[in-house]
Amino acid sequence: MGKFQVIDHPLIQHKLTIIRDKNCGTKVFREVVDEIATLMAYEVSRDMPVEDVVIETPIGETVQKTLSGKKVAIIPILRAGLGMVNGMLELIPAAKVGHIGLYRDHQTLEPVEYFEKLPSDIEERQLFVVDPMLATGGSAIMAIDLLKRRGGTNIKFVCLVAAPEGVKALQSAHPDIDIYCAGLDERLNENGYIVPGLGDAGDRLYGTK
Repeated sequence: MGKFQVIDHPLIQHKLTIIRDKNCGTKVFREVVDEIATLMAYEVSRDMPVEDVVIETPIGETVQKTLSGKKVAIIPILRAGLGMVNGMLELIPAAKVGHIGLYRDHQTLEPVEYFEKLPSDIEERQLFVVDPMLATGGSAIMAIDLLKRRGGTNIKFVCLVAAPEGVKALQSAHPDIDIYCAGLDERLNENGYIVPGLGDAGDRLYGTK
């Protein structure tokens, strides 16, 4: 079973509170999501492989650690997932970015795919699938299904806020996937929104209704 981790660093919790507030405007919301994504990238990259390298400091030769060339791709689920990409690229600037476009049918609450553009070598990469919300889990499951069909094997899912129902659904569908969130909330409401959550992340990122 992949691990499930709530990254409860005080800075992350503080910033998550800022964006939960309904009075947080679009500009600040976008900036703080960026900051949270950067802080989360530090934790989700913790087990990236390293190898020895010989360098010279001003004092002399030494053997030190460097990332061992494991290639990374960040895969946002459009459109809200885009809000987390730049923050993660701050720490992992060499990562490629792929895109999976899904929207939720508001009648059935099921995800519908409308766009896909991925790096050609995803089977060789550590993939971070990012979406601010893990609600029903449907979009995350569909995105990871798609990545596995394309050859992806090393996949982590990173979100800001998760509902227990979504975590359970994603773990059931993809028990090999590690899931990281900044907050595990109470439940889903009858409309499939996370309670207390932070509303519609896409609308709040881009100022739409």
